[in-house]
Amino acid sequence: MPGNLHLFGLVHLLILAAVPLLAALLAAVQRILPSTARALRIGLAILLFLSSMMYYGYLALHGQLTFPDHLPLELCDASLWMVLIALLTLKPIVFDLAYYPALAGASMSLLTPNLPQSSPVYLSVQFFLDHGLIVTGVLYLVWSRQARPRPGSVGRAMLAVNLFAAVIGAFDAIFNTDYMFLRAKPLTVSLLTFLGPWPWYILSAEFVAVALFFLLYLPFRPATVLTRAS
Repeated sequence: MPGNLHLFGLVHLLILAAVPLLAALLAAVQRILPSTARALRIGLAILLFLSSMMYYGYLALHGQLTFPDHLPLELCDASLWMVLIALLTLKPIVFDLAYYPALAGASMSLLTPNLPQSSPVYLSVQFFLDHGLIVTGVLYLVWSRQARPRPGSVGRAMLAVNLFAAVIGAFDAIFNTDYMFLRAKPLTVSLLTFLGPWPWYILSAEFVAVALFFLLYLPFRPATVLTRAS
């Protein structure tokens, strides 16, 4: 973390609180004024897009946008685009694939940000903006009742994440990169810190992801109606 931003310090806690608060505020506006739903969704999608483009514009301006580094190949990058598409289309299959990585992945990044001490202020702000808007977009869609994960979505999301990881793992092996931390853990403290050495932390993370995905689905599990035999 940058020197002026301490893990779970006041500023960090305020950022964490702002994300669900913004989602709740947008959902409240949509419920009071249902006609604003489309405008709110498009507005969030535009913010997500602009935030991502400003990041790559910053890298290009500073000569840092070089292959194979700084490509949108992290899981949160995929989540960002899935959330953006979900906001624009409300497609159930897209939301199924956006919901779990956004809340289990982007929210974890907000809790334990992978930001080096030397990170410029803009990149720190942009990191929280990107990840915060990903989580805000998903929470807004759920809390405004415009989308919800469907039965079987846990399996579909896990399959999609693993297929994505397989492609990124091949890219890492070929170009000696470390997207999705498949070759080494981040230097900053994160959940991966406690999941063992390479490559075992990858397997451990798989089980953690399954558990988190199931927990995230529990509020939407269809109620089981028990009937007594007469």
